[in-house]
Amino acid sequence: MKPLIAATGLAHEARLLTGPGVLAVAGGGSSAKLEAALAAAAADARGILSVGLAGALAPELAPGDWVVAQAVICGDDQIPTDPAWRDALLARLPGARAGAFLGSDAMVTDAAEKRRAHARTGAVAVDMESHVAARVARRFGLPFAAARVISDAADRSLPAAVRVGMRPDGGMALGPVLAALARDPGQLASLIRTGLEARRAFAALRRARGTWGLA
Repeated sequence: MKPLIAATGLAHEARLLTGPGVLAVAGGGSSAKLEAALAAAAADARGILSVGLAGALAPELAPGDWVVAQAVICGDDQIPTDPAWRDALLARLPGARAGAFLGSDAMVTDAAEKRRAHARTGAVAVDMESHVAARVARRFGLPFAAARVISDAADRSLPAAVRVGMRPDGGMALGPVLAALARDPGQLASLIRTGLEARRAFAALRRARGTWGLA
């Protein structure tokens, strides 16, 4: 059977997602790299799923909550997800909420920016891979779905140390993190909280392994 392609951002996410019948592709924060990798794999795929961590835009969402896309907003475009696949994911992920996802080529880290994005688009979550995966799936005529677990709430601004220190594998580069902390020691508590919330999200992602198959 052709594999299901799981489009994600971090190498750590890809390791959690890879399994029988699932080929995980990590973009590492680069839309161009992810698009090229997905396009190269699409000919032998039976569907593309955007899956991994996301930032909340809807204020009621908390770290560890699952969201499943009804559509992905790509600039002025909206790409719907496969209805049967979406419904199957909602049934398999306890408490998951359906809504639109906002695709972004850059991290959305500021709470005020999240509020504006939610008011402008109505999207419940934002990530850096779903819009890329949606475009590739549409180009190749493949079923597409997106399921994401929240890592940071809508009212949380990620500290600068996270923005400069995040590595493509999901770990933190110690040098840039320490330099950011030296410039602003007051962000240490926020950095610790962000790490704990990300750990909760990764745990939810790990527990959900094996639920991704096409309906």
